[in-house]
Amino acid sequence: MTDSRLNTLRSWLKALQPSWQLDLHTLTPASADASFRRYFRIESKNPDFGTLIVMDAPPQYEPLDAFIKVDLLLSDAGLNVPKILEKNIVEGFLLLNDLGTKTYLAELTPESADHLYQDATHALVQMQLASKPNVLPSYDEVLLKRELDLFPEWYLKKHLHIQLNAQQQAQLNQSFEFIIENNLTQAKVYVHRDYHSRNLMVGEKNNPGVIDFQDAVYGPITYDAASLWRDAYIAWPEERVIDWVIKFWEEGRKAGLPMPDDFGQFYRDFEWMGLQRHLKVLGIFARLFHRDGKDGYLKDIPLVLKYAIATANRYIELKPLARILESTRPNEE
Repeated sequence: MTDSRLNTLRSWLKALQPSWQLDLHTLTPASADASFRRYFRIESKNPDFGTLIVMDAPPQYEPLDAFIKVDLLLSDAGLNVPKILEKNIVEGFLLLNDLGTKTYLAELTPESADHLYQDATHALVQMQLASKPNVLPSYDEVLLKRELDLFPEWYLKKHLHIQLNAQQQAQLNQSFEFIIENNLTQAKVYVHRDYHSRNLMVGEKNNPGVIDFQDAVYGPITYDAASLWRDAYIAWPEERVIDWVIKFWEEGRKAGLPMPDDFGQFYRDFEWMGLQRHLKVLGIFARLFHRDGKDGYLKDIPLVLKYAIATANRYIELKPLARILESTRPNEE
């Protein structure tokens, strides 16, 4: 930990030391994510403050504006998000309260899942009820297509060295059109965009703690549900997933969210939205490896691919896409 940004960060924290009684010797890495952001944990000598989180977001890559804006939006909606205690916009540093070290991913078990997902459902409905147009960027056709294009560019071509023939390319283009058409016809709400087990923290009150929301947009109502229950990092039996999605649909409708009256339609939307996300994620995981040198996500590709194949096979319009996806699966027999 001797890089130049760390020296700048230490100087900033030293200036804050009197106000927050920071123990600069306790500064340790807390986590890094799939971007240029990284996080540190630091202790305060004041027991009322406990441990605090420091975000390091290089402004040329990760401006803080979006994080601050969405943090305030979600806080106003009643969600348990980090409180911004101090900020240095110019250099890209934030001091935040600490939501703890227990992620949903670490705490989820067959026994705890119902309770934890019930809390996550309540928080998701709260966020969606606060939704207003023209506040967050729109999850529009351009963005949906740009995300889908990560699949052929990074997963097929760069990662697997697969070049589609003309027929396959036409089939892929047609499948993308079907998926985007479904996504865009859904009701629009605030979308966290990474509402899954690594970004939900288990706390003692107002569970879950919600992090990593700076890329939030205004888009399809099923997106965060697909992130949560078709999670790239943990899988559940389909009957349990359906049960959790039913509970989300019921709670959302009761609260007045614009959900279809027919659960079958809602579940189809959930599946098609999940497929868009999984195709994007396959591209992102490959890009993280080939462009950014981060190989930790490669182990998660098989589950994401399994989700995508299963969904594409359930819908006649997407059968050609299923064949393309199946052709990328390693021979297991």
